Amino acid sequence: MNSVPGRRTRILAATTAAAGLLLVAGCSSDDGGSGATKTAAGGVELVKAGQLTTCTHLPYPPFQSEIDGKVQGFDVSLIDLVAEDLGVKQDIVDTPFENFKTGAFLNSGECDLAAAGMTITDERKKNVDFSDPYFEATQAVLAAKKADIRSFADLKGDGDYKVGTQAQTTGEDYAKSQGLDPVSFESSDAVLNGLRAGQVDAVVIDYPVVQGWLKDATLADAYTVAEQINTGEEYGFTVKKGNAKLLAAIDKALAEARADGTYKDLYEQWIGPYDESAASASPSAS
Repeated sequence: MNSVPGRRTRILAATTAAAGLLLVAGCSSDDGGSGATKTAAGGVELVKAGQLTTCTHLPYPPFQSEIDGKVQGFDVSLIDLVAEDLGVKQDIVDTPFENFKTGAFLNSGECDLAAAGMTITDERKKNVDFSDPYFEATQAVLAAKKADIRSFADLKGDGDYKVGTQAQTTGEDYAKSQGLDPVSFESSDAVLNGLRAGQVDAVVIDYPVVQGWLKDATLADAYTVAEQINTGEEYGFTVKKGNAKLLAAIDKALAEARADGTYKDLYEQWIGPYDESAASASPSAS
């Protein structure tokens, strides 16, 4: 089945060359000229004419990170599909992660949507509207092999281990809910640097991030996945509450990508071996 003829070929050819078209520190009010319109295909209203402005938090590979001067990743590639359907280009804004919980940058009109490997939670739904789930995630315990940590339970034992997490994430929330007092790092890169520097003995973070790290042979030699923890997490993209047209455009692009094989191709490019469950996640409750 190919409900979007030619899309898969175009996207895969463009992913490394054009994904994450532009990274900026903030959005300007330029409409691209006095005759420019902020209304895209399907009547979707945009904060800036001619572009779909995405808030993210860098780096968070393999979902979004700067590679060869461009912001690229799984999230970026999926939102490029939305932008293509709307007839515009994606523009990416790097913002603090804590703002995604409150929807601050969406409410202020700085961004149209947020894409940041963000778990759908009831608490976050109070402030933003989530797309259908696009990825099922587990948490991973990554530990130094020399630390002899073989499970999450070991972190709660008598080993007096120091545990690292990324600030404001569900991994950090989970660690705290289990009675740990983790060292909080600002970004996933900082988490890894803390582990490598010996500031912590293990980290609790989303498994796809760990998968990306362990592609480095040096890291794979030094660290091991002690345990994967299925917390039932699903990722979603977010829009300002009530932005139904953009939300519908995102869900449509995701559904078409699953149907025509584009999702599978992008998953294998950015994440690794394809997991069928990632494409069959049920739509989030409205």
